[in-house]
Amino acid sequence: MEEFLLNNYGIITHCVEAMAALTGVFLFKLYRNSEVKYFIYFLVYLTICDFIGGYKDYVGDGRFLSFLQNTVFATNHWWSTSYWKVGAILFFTFYYSKILKTVQFKNIIKISGYVFFFFSVIYIAFNWDKFFNTFFPIISILGAIIVFLCSVFYFIEVLQSDKILTFYKSINFYISFAIFIWWLIITPLVFYDLYHSNDDWNFIFLKWQIYLFANIFMYSTFTFALIYCKPDSKNE
Repeated sequence: MEEFLLNNYGIITHCVEAMAALTGVFLFKLYRNSEVKYFIYFLVYLTICDFIGGYKDYVGDGRFLSFLQNTVFATNHWWSTSYWKVGAILFFTFYYSKILKTVQFKNIIKISGYVFFFFSVIYIAFNWDKFFNTFFPIISILGAIIVFLCSVFYFIEVLQSDKILTFYKSINFYISFAIFIWWLIITPLVFYDLYHSNDDWNFIFLKWQIYLFANIFMYSTFTFALIYCKPDSKNE
């Protein structure tokens, strides 16, 4: 089982990711008049960016991108930080500013997004060399806080409105639940990353397992929600 997961980690992740994106594309007509269309765009964006990020597997002797060896682009840390650790967070601030109804909540999310973006740009600029060979825990943690804010604000609105009676029919409930759980599971790994080396394969494999099962849970939830839920302006 361990060998299977080790050899197929990337393929499984790409498959569940593409499954959610393709489901959104096939059902796009149902959601084109709601804010959910932006989330479908986001799923397609993630699938494409993750696919591009796989370029690092072709950097090596005799491989297609061997010319990138011994350059700053030999690993994809810079790409993952850009499209996921920064880009995904900015999307969620945009998306929740669209679906939240409470003005104060919307303003907090928007301001948090701007502050996060400018902080990330400045922090990366001052740590430019590390940008290409490591991840930045501070950016990951701040991003997780923003995701938690988005989710919690949405849950509060649901509890304070008539949506509580039909929350299980709202795709935004499943989106909020999935991203909340994903970041809750993954964020603690940021702290452990500071204390392990590439020689600690037990930890590395455990981390891969956690990421894999968290990804399967999140993208499967997105796929289920897109199929099960119906676009309803009253609910969304």
